[in-house]
Amino acid sequence: MPAGIFVAVNPLKSALTFTSFALLAAAAQAQSTEYRISFQDRVHHVLQVEATFRGIPASQPLRVQMSRSSPGRYAAFEYAENLFDEQITGADNQPLKATRPDPRTWQITGHKGTVHITYHLFGDRVDGTFMAVDTTHAHLNWPATVLWAHGLEEKPTKITFVLPTDSKWKIATQLYPTSDPTTFTAPNLQYLMDSPAELSDYMLRTFTVAPLTPGGKTQTIRVVVHTHGTDAQMDAFTRDVETIVREQQAIYGELPDYEPGYYTFLCDYLPWDNGDGMEHRNSTVITQASAFGNRRLTGTVAHEYFHNWNVERIRPQGLEPFNFADVNMSFGMFLAEGFTQYYGPLAQARGGIIEREQALAQMAGAISAVQNSPGTKYRSATDMSRFAPFADGASRAQPVYNANTFVSYYTFGAAIATGLDLSLRSKTNGKVSLDDFMRAMWKAYGKPGGSAPGLVGHPYTLADVKTQLALVSGDKAWADDFVTRYMDGTDRIDYAPLLLRAGYVLRPVQGQAVLGVRVDKKGNAAVVDTPTIVGSPAYNAGLDLDDELISIAGTPITAQEDVVKVVAGKKAGDQVELVFKRRGEEIHATATLAPDQRLEIVSVPTPTEEQKAFREAWLGSKVK
Repeated sequence: MPAGIFVAVNPLKSALTFTSFALLAAAAQAQSTEYRISFQDRVHHVLQVEATFRGIPASQPLRVQMSRSSPGRYAAFEYAENLFDEQITGADNQPLKATRPDPRTWQITGHKGTVHITYHLFGDRVDGTFMAVDTTHAHLNWPATVLWAHGLEEKPTKITFVLPTDSKWKIATQLYPTSDPTTFTAPNLQYLMDSPAELSDYMLRTFTVAPLTPGGKTQTIRVVVHTHGTDAQMDAFTRDVETIVREQQAIYGELPDYEPGYYTFLCDYLPWDNGDGMEHRNSTVITQASAFGNRRLTGTVAHEYFHNWNVERIRPQGLEPFNFADVNMSFGMFLAEGFTQYYGPLAQARGGIIEREQALAQMAGAISAVQNSPGTKYRSATDMSRFAPFADGASRAQPVYNANTFVSYYTFGAAIATGLDLSLRSKTNGKVSLDDFMRAMWKAYGKPGGSAPGLVGHPYTLADVKTQLALVSGDKAWADDFVTRYMDGTDRIDYAPLLLRAGYVLRPVQGQAVLGVRVDKKGNAAVVDTPTIVGSPAYNAGLDLDDELISIAGTPITAQEDVVKVVAGKKAGDQVELVFKRRGEEIHATATLAPDQRLEIVSVPTPTEEQKAFREAWLGSKVK
């Protein structure tokens, strides 16, 4: 169909134009693992899973487990906590003996090559990490849903959904379809776990994207949205999605070859959803408790779609193959997530979805956070990346000092990407940009693919980053220096002269003085809710986490709004008396207010023609 025409189509029929029925039927017969998912108790957020594992050596115990990690999320989760009522039998339907070597694992003996396990699972969180089922839909993330068997990771899987008879549910997923519209397959565990599913009476639009070079392949993009929105809102949203897809296609020069024959946006936009975005190889999950039609939703779309190149195929060492039994750690999260964070608003600005000033404000926020954080003195971008298992959605009971020791690899990477893009453009007089670097990474490490669907053949190292940066810049010494100092080291990029090439000035926010403290109301007290930042007026005055702030400059403090009001109108260098209580002791101290350290990017009053040209080459649309 022509690009730009959005048509509601049967997802099965759309898929089968790319894959023959004969091949799909043959694949469905060869599965070593089968799952049957049903929803009899969806009103109470419970589903039933029937799992069958075949081809197991009879002399060996079968070890099955629930995952502890999920693709795209890097902390550990105990998905087994919500599994209950498990029944384990053999091929003859007789009970089998199972032991529990750890909380998420079952070791089964006495089988004769086949094990059947039926269990129930509770889930009620709509996001990219967990699973949820209710009367309106089932939102399934497979690591949170299925037991899997050690030793069968490279074997194919079949999944059959038993749809509620009183529902209008349809099935959207990147799993391979079969001749049965309720049955899908995956070639291996890696592909299965990276293939979420949305079952609901969703809205669907599709569009096609033609190749940019002769001989390329036209790709199909499906937009699936579970929402109470209108057709007009769905069409407007799809137009924005298409704009983003085309701008990002222009960066890489092509779209990936999607294994099932299409890419699917799986979106849930309802008031009870949790906000999240989670990339997958041929799809993405995007959830938001926001009114459908709100254009800020496209920010997550732009970020997650960029991932189908960067991290899903251009994959840093440490994430491939993904380990579902424990956390995954990589040096490259700053590039995988942070560079993606940079390109999200950039693609939107290039496509006219947001104003350029909005994209620049996000860049300024990242630069400001990195330049002002005490944490960047202790950890490089690669160090922050290795911190992901402690930071990426991790639950914790112990107090942490992250305010002074950690900067998100999203933020750090976005700031580095800004500096690297501008540096390449300045160094080569506009002939080379970060787009060229990303395209080089794609051609060297992403596009070649792996030995099977869902696998990456050459996860890149930091040395590989140096190699590709040297190739695109034409200067190996410069590339080595940039990577060593700014990615693997703690030196800070000088952004001001780089931005000036585009006619922009990096300067401190023109605002009031700051104290540098946040309080949270607990009962009638205003309690400092995070460690104070090293070097801030509050830190220098001795104020710290869990102190009860009683007054500032004689004004009683009961909430954060009181702090803002007291400091408003004062200037840097003014001194204010603090009265606070710590472990029953009342303390008096003096704080000297400091200037606001946040940075902003503003245009010079009259940019030159050269600055305008540089700016347009950087921020202008790349779609021809």
